Amino acid sequence: MKKIILLSLLAISMIFMGCGKPAAPAAAAAPAAQAKAVSDGSADLVIDFQTNLAADDAESHFNWKGNIRYMAAEDSYDAVSGASAKGSTHLFQAYLYDVEGNPTMGTGLRGLFLYGVNDLATVQHDNLNASKAADGTIMIQYVHRGTAYRFFTDSDGILSLPDGSFESRKIGTPDAIEAAFSSDGTASGVDFDKVWASDVMFAGASDKAMYVFDGDLQVTLENDILAINGVLTAVEQ
Repeated sequence: MKKIILLSLLAISMIFMGCGKPAAPAAAAAPAAQAKAVSDGSADLVIDFQTNLAADDAESHFNWKGNIRYMAAEDSYDAVSGASAKGSTHLFQAYLYDVEGNPTMGTGLRGLFLYGVNDLATVQHDNLNASKAADGTIMIQYVHRGTAYRFFTDSDGILSLPDGSFESRKIGTPDAIEAAFSSDGTASGVDFDKVWASDVMFAGASDKAMYVFDGDLQVTLENDILAINGVLTAVEQ
């Protein structure tokens, strides 16, 4: 009997000892998901582009400005050097990529802007063309260094960033286009119906970019004059 009582007392004491232990710490709460940043409408990048699809034109230009110091230009084609007069070809890269090299807009869009600082021979070499449908939608397409690009506006001629209609397809190398798409291996000989029949990729901003450009660009096409104007805002992803 004494043995049973001693065992009972020992069990009770162990229970009280267990009750005296501090409670295990609660698991840390998961951090609240950050809300996606919203555009504040600031003018972080202003675009004024125009090119003539049918003739060399002194009015063709690519004027742009943003909030990066020294990175702005009112630019046009320089016939002497055969390049942009103010260096847009390389200067605009500061807006195209974030600090980790991720595109903040479609690289094909930057390529399109550069036709404002090139001659007609380049426009024809890359098969840059545009058309306007009966409902007002404007389609723009071209081929550069083995990749085809295509953009569609809405019926009001608006090309929206970052989620607008930006498409691309690899169809060759910088030196030659695959025979399946071009009868003579050149961009000017490309059959775009074959290009866009399959394997089309979205060609907008990278989802890894630290920020993307947001906003609407107004596109117009009148008498072979293609123009794009608008204000874009850098928005954190």
